Amino acid sequence: MKYKKFARILCFVLCISLLFSYNVPVRTLADTEKSSKSDTTAKDSTGQEEAATEVTGQDSTAKDSAAVDITSESAVLIEGSTGTVIYEKNKDEKRKPASITKIMTLLLIFDALASGKIKLTDQVTVSEYASSMGGSQVYLEPGETQDVNTMIKCISIASANDAAVAMAEYIAGSEESFVNMMNERAKGLGMNNTHFVNCCGLDVDNHYTTAYDIALMSRELITKYPQISDYSTVWMENITHTTKKGQSEFGLTNTNKLIKSYNGITGLKTGSTSLAKYCLSATAKRNGMDMIAVVLAAPETKVRFREAAKLLDYGFANCSIYQDDNKDLAITPIPVKKGVADALNYRVGDKFSYLCLKGTNPADITKKITLEESVTAPVKENDKVGEITYELGGKTIGKIDIVAAENVNKAKLMDYFKQALKKFKF
Repeated sequence: MKYKKFARILCFVLCISLLFSYNVPVRTLADTEKSSKSDTTAKDSTGQEEAATEVTGQDSTAKDSAAVDITSESAVLIEGSTGTVIYEKNKDEKRKPASITKIMTLLLIFDALASGKIKLTDQVTVSEYASSMGGSQVYLEPGETQDVNTMIKCISIASANDAAVAMAEYIAGSEESFVNMMNERAKGLGMNNTHFVNCCGLDVDNHYTTAYDIALMSRELITKYPQISDYSTVWMENITHTTKKGQSEFGLTNTNKLIKSYNGITGLKTGSTSLAKYCLSATAKRNGMDMIAVVLAAPETKVRFREAAKLLDYGFANCSIYQDDNKDLAITPIPVKKGVADALNYRVGDKFSYLCLKGTNPADITKKITLEESVTAPVKENDKVGEITYELGGKTIGKIDIVAAENVNKAKLMDYFKQALKKFKF
């Protein structure tokens, strides 16, 4: 009996020594066999390779087609989920944007709502400065209060300069500080040819942007905050002015005439001044695609609507979207070395979208899954542990990361001791 007890103790000590020296996690044979499949191509139930497309990372490929005759001085058409440029005409030419500027103003308002800095029910007091803006306005009076929800309606439906400045002051303390925020946000979106001087779009020196940059901020607004369509597609609505003089009704009428005539329209913003001429960022959604058409410096108001609709039609007629959310990806934990856990769970970092132009067969898109055979602790959540590569016609069209779904700390001597106890059931 003493010999058997001594043998068990000796075996236990040797096991601890091996674990500490080689740091081999205790795994079952079945787990090891599963994790060895580190490089596979996923197939669906029919045995065909799954097609997939990318949300971020698809190269923007400019397409200029003679089939689209645009007389406005600058224009661009992009698809929202991929950012792919489908059509462009002088897309990077700097121009005055007029009230299309307010797309960035609205974006910062929704950022503030999302962060909890402000609420839709907050009461905003109009300053003397805000009420003096002129141009397109809803005639807010100094000292008048309106809630944030009403201010958003005034900006998105009636393009109200006074409401835009009032909100800028409410969020940032002054229009100047708010404009600094606008320029920082623009920089973060890659709007490299944009500089804002005010939040409403009145013509001033050094206030400029481009058709492409407008498409970028439009894309950010409609994809991050799709609820903007609840405002930008309203045709008419009344607001109530409450001042020292009493209460009065004021009617808002949408400046974007496409919302009454274009199938799938979701917004977004018009603009016009004597220098900017007639401008429009029009957004529409059909068949899972968000098309964004920007027209700048159209010679007449009807032209901007007609040409934006023409661009949207061209995009919907010549493109289709293919998406893969990877929900069917088999999750086989990855072995962990030197960790407090034996294995690591993971997830796909994003879904994949690809814009297929006419002549491209989505079924020809394949994906290849590559995983690390093992990882060494410590591992942090969102660390890359693999990737999915998408190919079309032998060329890589995009990649998305596979990332750790949890933290795994590095094991200490006591952790190895506990593992050994569990293994031998002492």
